[in-house]
Amino acid sequence: MQSLNIHRNDTVKVLTGSDRGKTGRVLRVFPDKGTVLVEHVRVVKKTVSSKQGQRTKGGIAEQESPINVSNVAVVCSTCGPVRVGYKIEGSTKVRVCKKCGQALPTKK
Repeated sequence: MQSLNIHRNDTVKVLTGSDRGKTGRVLRVFPDKGTVLVEHVRVVKKTVSSKQGQRTKGGIAEQESPINVSNVAVVCSTCGPVRVGYKIEGSTKVRVCKKCGQALPTKK
């Protein structure tokens, strides 16, 4: 299982594909597959059947589909889309922007 530089709730920008240029928040990270689920990016239609016991309505629903982690970049608040580096401050490892060196928000 590989470790990823992108964490949940990061703001990312899509670099390639049909949704190129869109920005969104990371909803979920799948490190074993190397993919991320980004809000309002790569929306697909899925058929949903109604359930007997539950009160769900059947029909066609829209949901996000995972996108490869190589096709997105973390957005720095000052620089825009950047690559992520690491710096050790004291006893903690901090993610930093490769362009300006500013610390990126940590995962929560």
